[in-house]
Amino acid sequence: MSTTTMGRTDRSIGRTIRAYVALTKPRVLELLLVTTVPVMILAQGGLPNLWLVLATVIGGSASAGSAAAFNMYIDRDIDAHMQRTENRPLVTGEVSPRGALIFAWTLAFGSTIWLALTTNWLAAALSAAAIFFYVVIYTMLLKRRTEQNIVWGGIAGCFPVLIGWSAVTGSLTWTPVILFVLVFLWTPPHYWPLSMKYKDDYDEADVPMLGATRSGSQVGLQVILYAWATVVTSLLLIPVASMGIVYTASAVVFGGWFIYESHVLYNRAVRGTEPRPMRVFHASITYLTLLFVAIAIDPLLPF
Repeated sequence: MSTTTMGRTDRSIGRTIRAYVALTKPRVLELLLVTTVPVMILAQGGLPNLWLVLATVIGGSASAGSAAAFNMYIDRDIDAHMQRTENRPLVTGEVSPRGALIFAWTLAFGSTIWLALTTNWLAAALSAAAIFFYVVIYTMLLKRRTEQNIVWGGIAGCFPVLIGWSAVTGSLTWTPVILFVLVFLWTPPHYWPLSMKYKDDYDEADVPMLGATRSGSQVGLQVILYAWATVVTSLLLIPVASMGIVYTASAVVFGGWFIYESHVLYNRAVRGTEPRPMRVFHASITYLTLLFVAIAIDPLLPF
Protein backbone atom coordinates (compact mmCIF):
# COMPACT_ATOMS: atom_id res chain seq x y z
CA MET A 1 0.00 0.00 0.00
CA SER A 2 1.38 3.38 -0.98
CA THR A 3 2.02 6.16 1.51
CA THR A 4 -0.70 8.24 -0.15
CA THR A 5 -3.24 5.41 0.13
CA MET A 6 -2.32 4.82 3.78
CA GLY A 7 -2.74 8.51 4.49
CA ARG A 8 -6.18 8.54 2.91
CA THR A 9 -7.18 5.42 4.89
CA ASP A 10 -6.01 7.00 8.15
CA ARG A 11 -7.97 10.16 7.39
CA SER A 12 -11.03 8.10 6.51
CA ILE A 13 -10.85 6.12 9.76
CA GLY A 14 -10.30 9.28 11.76
CA ARG A 15 -13.21 10.99 10.06
CA THR A 16 -15.49 8.02 10.77
CA ILE A 17 -14.48 7.99 14.44
CA ARG A 18 -15.15 11.73 14.72
CA ALA A 19 -18.56 11.22 13.08
CA TYR A 20 -19.57 8.57 15.62
CA VAL A 21 -18.27 10.72 18.47
CA ALA A 22 -20.42 13.57 17.11
CA LEU A 23 -23.47 11.30 17.44
CA THR A 24 -23.01 11.43 21.24
CA LYS A 25 -23.29 15.26 21.34
CA PRO A 26 -20.00 15.78 23.24
CA ARG A 27 -20.92 19.27 24.42
CA VAL A 28 -23.94 17.83 26.21
CA LEU A 29 -21.64 15.30 27.90
CA GLU A 30 -19.78 18.22 29.47
CA LEU A 31 -22.95 19.13 31.35
CA LEU A 32 -23.21 15.54 32.56
CA LEU A 33 -19.75 15.78 34.13
CA VAL A 34 -20.62 19.12 35.71
CA THR A 35 -23.70 17.71 37.42
CA THR A 36 -22.54 14.18 38.25
CA VAL A 37 -19.13 14.49 39.91
CA PRO A 38 -20.00 17.33 42.37
CA VAL A 39 -23.08 15.41 43.51
CA MET A 40 -20.91 12.35 44.19
CA ILE A 41 -18.63 14.51 46.36
CA LEU A 42 -21.65 15.89 48.21
CA ALA A 43 -23.07 12.38 48.73
CA GLN A 44 -19.76 11.16 50.12
CA GLY A 45 -19.22 14.26 52.26
CA GLY A 46 -15.70 14.39 50.79
CA LEU A 47 -13.78 12.80 47.97
CA PRO A 48 -15.36 9.48 46.93
CA ASN A 49 -13.41 6.51 45.62
CA LEU A 50 -11.79 7.72 42.39
CA TRP A 51 -12.47 4.43 40.61
CA LEU A 52 -16.16 4.78 41.47
CA VAL A 53 -16.16 8.32 40.07
CA LEU A 54 -14.45 7.17 36.87
CA ALA A 55 -16.79 4.20 36.47
CA THR A 56 -19.85 6.42 36.97
CA VAL A 57 -18.61 9.02 34.52
CA ILE A 58 -17.83 6.37 31.89
CA GLY A 59 -21.23 4.71 32.31
CA GLY A 60 -23.09 7.99 32.43
CA SER A 61 -21.30 9.31 29.36
CA ALA A 62 -22.11 6.16 27.39
CA SER A 63 -25.73 6.37 28.52
CA ALA A 64 -26.06 10.02 27.50
CA GLY A 65 -24.26 9.27 24.24
CA SER A 66 -26.73 6.50 23.52
CA ALA A 67 -29.71 8.82 24.05
CA ALA A 68 -28.13 11.44 21.79
CA ALA A 69 -27.47 8.91 19.04
CA PHE A 70 -31.07 7.65 19.19
CA ASN A 71 -32.22 11.27 19.04
CA MET A 72 -30.18 11.98 15.92
CA TYR A 73 -31.44 8.78 14.30
CA ILE A 74 -35.09 9.66 14.92
CA ASP A 75 -34.71 13.37 14.07
CA ARG A 76 -32.54 12.98 10.97
CA ASP A 77 -35.41 14.20 8.78
CA ILE A 78 -35.90 17.51 10.58
CA ASP A 79 -32.15 17.97 11.22
CA ALA A 80 -31.71 18.30 7.47
CA HIS A 81 -33.97 21.39 7.48
CA MET A 82 -32.23 23.25 10.30
CA GLN A 83 -29.09 25.32 9.91
CA ARG A 84 -27.99 24.42 13.43
CA THR A 85 -28.13 20.67 12.73
CA GLU A 86 -27.59 20.33 9.00
CA ASN A 87 -23.99 19.14 9.48
CA ARG A 88 -24.83 16.27 11.80
CA PRO A 89 -23.37 12.90 10.67
CA LEU A 90 -26.68 11.34 9.66
CA VAL A 91 -27.58 14.36 7.56
CA THR A 92 -24.24 14.52 5.76
CA GLY A 93 -24.17 10.75 5.24
CA GLU A 94 -20.94 10.20 7.19
CA VAL A 95 -22.86 7.67 9.33
CA SER A 96 -25.62 5.45 7.96
CA PRO A 97 -28.98 5.19 9.80
CA ARG A 98 -28.30 1.49 10.42
CA GLY A 99 -24.83 2.25 11.81
CA ALA A 100 -26.20 4.94 14.10
CA LEU A 101 -28.94 2.66 15.41
CA ILE A 102 -26.51 -0.18 16.15
CA PHE A 103 -24.18 2.30 17.84
CA ALA A 104 -27.02 3.70 19.98
CA TRP A 105 -28.24 0.28 21.11
CA THR A 106 -24.68 -0.85 21.88
CA LEU A 107 -24.09 2.16 24.09
CA ALA A 108 -27.48 1.69 25.79
CA PHE A 109 -26.90 -1.95 26.74
CA GLY A 110 -23.21 -1.41 27.43
CA SER A 111 -23.74 1.55 29.76
CA THR A 112 -26.48 -0.21 31.74
CA ILE A 113 -24.44 -3.38 32.23
CA TRP A 114 -21.31 -1.36 33.03
CA LEU A 115 -23.05 0.68 35.74
CA ALA A 116 -24.68 -2.42 37.21
CA LEU A 117 -21.29 -4.14 37.51
CA THR A 118 -19.21 -1.17 38.67
CA THR A 119 -21.68 0.82 40.80
CA ASN A 120 -25.07 -0.69 41.67
CA TRP A 121 -28.37 -1.67 40.09
CA LEU A 122 -30.15 1.51 41.21
CA ALA A 123 -27.69 3.69 39.28
CA ALA A 124 -27.98 1.37 36.27
CA ALA A 125 -31.79 1.47 36.37
CA LEU A 126 -31.80 5.27 36.59
CA SER A 127 -29.44 5.42 33.62
CA ALA A 128 -31.75 3.21 31.56
CA ALA A 129 -34.72 5.34 32.61
CA ALA A 130 -32.91 8.48 31.41
CA ILE A 131 -32.37 6.96 27.98
CA PHE A 132 -36.02 5.89 27.77
CA PHE A 133 -37.28 9.29 28.82
CA TYR A 134 -35.14 11.23 26.35
CA VAL A 135 -35.75 8.93 23.40
CA VAL A 136 -39.38 7.89 23.86
CA ILE A 137 -41.04 10.60 25.96
CA TYR A 138 -39.19 13.63 24.58
CA THR A 139 -37.98 12.78 21.06
CA MET A 140 -40.78 10.48 19.91
CA LEU A 141 -43.85 11.75 21.80
CA LEU A 142 -43.39 15.39 22.81
CA LYS A 143 -40.88 17.20 20.60
CA ARG A 144 -43.02 17.53 17.48
CA ARG A 145 -46.38 17.85 19.25
CA THR A 146 -46.24 20.48 21.99
CA GLU A 147 -44.41 23.70 22.79
CA GLN A 148 -43.98 22.35 26.33
CA ASN A 149 -41.72 19.63 24.92
CA ILE A 150 -38.52 20.82 26.55
CA VAL A 151 -40.20 21.25 29.96
CA TRP A 152 -41.08 17.60 30.35
CA GLY A 153 -38.52 16.22 27.95
CA GLY A 154 -35.85 18.00 29.96
CA ILE A 155 -36.44 15.54 32.78
CA ALA A 156 -33.99 13.22 31.03
CA GLY A 157 -31.22 15.72 31.73
CA CYS A 158 -32.02 15.67 35.44
CA PHE A 159 -31.10 12.01 35.93
CA PRO A 160 -27.30 12.46 36.24
CA VAL A 161 -27.70 13.96 39.73
CA LEU A 162 -29.71 10.91 40.81
CA ILE A 163 -27.23 8.53 39.20
CA GLY A 164 -24.25 10.23 40.84
CA TRP A 165 -25.86 10.19 44.27
CA SER A 166 -27.09 6.60 44.05
CA ALA A 167 -23.71 5.39 42.77
CA VAL A 168 -22.17 6.54 46.06
CA THR A 169 -24.95 5.76 48.53
CA GLY A 170 -27.05 3.08 46.83
CA SER A 171 -30.18 5.06 47.71
CA LEU A 172 -31.96 8.38 47.18
CA THR A 173 -32.81 11.12 49.70
CA TRP A 174 -34.29 14.61 49.58
CA THR A 175 -30.95 16.17 48.60
CA PRO A 176 -30.74 14.55 45.13
CA VAL A 177 -34.46 15.12 44.67
CA ILE A 178 -33.97 18.88 45.20
CA LEU A 179 -31.06 18.83 42.74
CA PHE A 180 -33.25 16.95 40.27
CA VAL A 181 -35.93 19.64 40.56
CA LEU A 182 -33.29 22.36 40.24
CA VAL A 183 -32.02 21.01 36.90
CA PHE A 184 -35.63 20.43 35.78
CA LEU A 185 -36.52 24.08 36.41
CA TRP A 186 -33.23 25.31 34.92
CA THR A 187 -33.72 23.53 31.57
CA PRO A 188 -36.50 25.74 30.06
CA PRO A 189 -34.76 29.11 30.71
CA HIS A 190 -31.60 27.51 29.35
CA TYR A 191 -33.12 26.15 26.14
CA TRP A 192 -35.91 28.58 25.28
CA PRO A 193 -33.47 31.44 24.52
CA LEU A 194 -31.70 29.09 22.10
CA SER A 195 -35.03 28.36 20.43
CA MET A 196 -35.54 32.13 20.06
CA LYS A 197 -32.19 32.39 18.29
CA TYR A 198 -33.09 29.59 15.88
CA LYS A 199 -36.77 30.43 15.51
CA ASP A 200 -36.65 30.21 11.72
CA ASP A 201 -35.03 26.78 11.88
CA TYR A 202 -37.77 25.40 14.11
CA ASP A 203 -40.44 26.98 11.90
CA GLU A 204 -38.87 25.37 8.85
CA ALA A 205 -38.76 21.97 10.55
CA ASP A 206 -42.27 22.42 12.00
CA VAL A 207 -41.07 21.81 15.57
CA PRO A 208 -43.18 23.79 18.10
CA MET A 209 -40.44 25.11 20.39
CA LEU A 210 -41.73 27.94 22.56
CA GLY A 211 -39.21 30.40 21.12
CA ALA A 212 -40.68 29.76 17.67
CA THR A 213 -44.36 29.75 18.58
CA ARG A 214 -44.61 32.73 20.97
CA SER A 215 -43.51 36.35 20.93
CA GLY A 216 -40.22 37.41 22.46
CA SER A 217 -41.95 39.05 25.42
CA GLN A 218 -44.00 35.93 26.16
CA VAL A 219 -40.92 33.73 26.05
CA GLY A 220 -38.99 36.24 28.13
CA LEU A 221 -41.66 36.19 30.84
CA GLN A 222 -41.53 32.39 30.99
CA VAL A 223 -37.73 32.53 31.22
CA ILE A 224 -38.00 34.93 34.18
CA LEU A 225 -40.48 32.72 36.03
CA TYR A 226 -38.41 29.59 35.59
CA ALA A 227 -35.17 31.40 36.47
CA TRP A 228 -36.66 32.61 39.74
CA ALA A 229 -38.00 29.11 40.49
CA THR A 230 -34.56 27.65 39.79
CA VAL A 231 -32.79 30.00 42.16
CA VAL A 232 -35.36 29.53 44.93
CA THR A 233 -34.96 25.76 44.61
CA SER A 234 -31.19 26.11 44.84
CA LEU A 235 -31.63 27.86 48.18
CA LEU A 236 -33.62 24.92 49.55
CA LEU A 237 -30.44 22.87 49.42
CA ILE A 238 -28.87 25.03 52.13
CA PRO A 239 -30.99 23.73 55.06
CA VAL A 240 -31.69 20.27 53.60
CA ALA A 241 -28.06 19.37 52.85
CA SER A 242 -26.48 21.63 55.50
CA MET A 243 -24.54 23.56 52.87
CA GLY A 244 -21.87 26.00 53.96
CA ILE A 245 -20.83 29.54 53.14
CA VAL A 246 -19.30 28.77 49.73
CA TYR A 247 -22.45 27.24 48.34
CA THR A 248 -24.73 29.77 50.03
CA ALA A 249 -22.82 32.74 48.60
CA SER A 250 -22.64 31.10 45.18
CA ALA A 251 -26.36 30.33 45.08
CA VAL A 252 -27.22 33.92 45.97
CA VAL A 253 -24.67 35.74 43.80
CA PHE A 254 -24.76 33.56 40.68
CA GLY A 255 -28.50 33.07 41.03
CA GLY A 256 -29.00 36.83 41.19
CA TRP A 257 -26.94 37.22 38.02
CA PHE A 258 -28.97 34.54 36.20
CA ILE A 259 -32.21 36.27 37.18
CA TYR A 260 -30.82 39.64 36.11
CA GLU A 261 -29.94 38.34 32.64
CA SER A 262 -33.44 36.85 32.36
CA HIS A 263 -35.01 40.22 33.14
CA VAL A 264 -32.75 41.92 30.58
CA LEU A 265 -34.00 39.49 27.92
CA TYR A 266 -37.62 40.23 28.80
CA ASN A 267 -37.16 44.01 29.00
CA ARG A 268 -35.44 44.17 25.62
CA ALA A 269 -38.17 42.03 24.04
CA VAL A 270 -40.92 44.25 25.51
CA ARG A 271 -39.19 47.39 24.17
CA GLY A 272 -38.97 45.82 20.74
CA THR A 273 -35.17 45.78 20.61
CA GLU A 274 -32.99 42.76 19.84
CA PRO A 275 -33.42 40.53 22.94
CA ARG A 276 -29.98 38.90 22.59
CA PRO A 277 -31.22 35.48 23.75
CA MET A 278 -27.80 33.84 23.52
CA ARG A 279 -26.64 35.98 26.46
CA VAL A 280 -29.14 34.16 28.66
CA PHE A 281 -28.28 30.82 27.04
CA HIS A 282 -24.59 31.18 27.86
CA ALA A 283 -25.33 32.73 31.26
CA SER A 284 -27.48 29.71 32.17
CA ILE A 285 -24.60 27.34 31.41
CA THR A 286 -22.15 29.41 33.42
CA TYR A 287 -24.62 29.67 36.30
CA LEU A 288 -25.21 25.93 36.54
CA THR A 289 -21.50 25.17 36.20
CA LEU A 290 -20.47 27.58 38.96
CA LEU A 291 -23.29 26.38 41.21
CA PHE A 292 -22.22 22.75 40.91
CA VAL A 293 -18.56 23.69 41.39
CA ALA A 294 -19.67 25.23 44.68
CA ILE A 295 -21.51 21.99 45.50
CA ALA A 296 -18.23 20.13 44.96
CA ILE A 297 -16.11 22.54 47.00
CA ASP A 298 -18.43 22.99 49.97
CA PRO A 299 -18.12 19.46 51.48
CA LEU A 300 -14.32 19.62 51.21
CA LEU A 301 -14.01 22.66 53.46
CA PRO A 302 -13.70 22.46 57.25
CA PHE A 303 -16.25 25.24 57.78
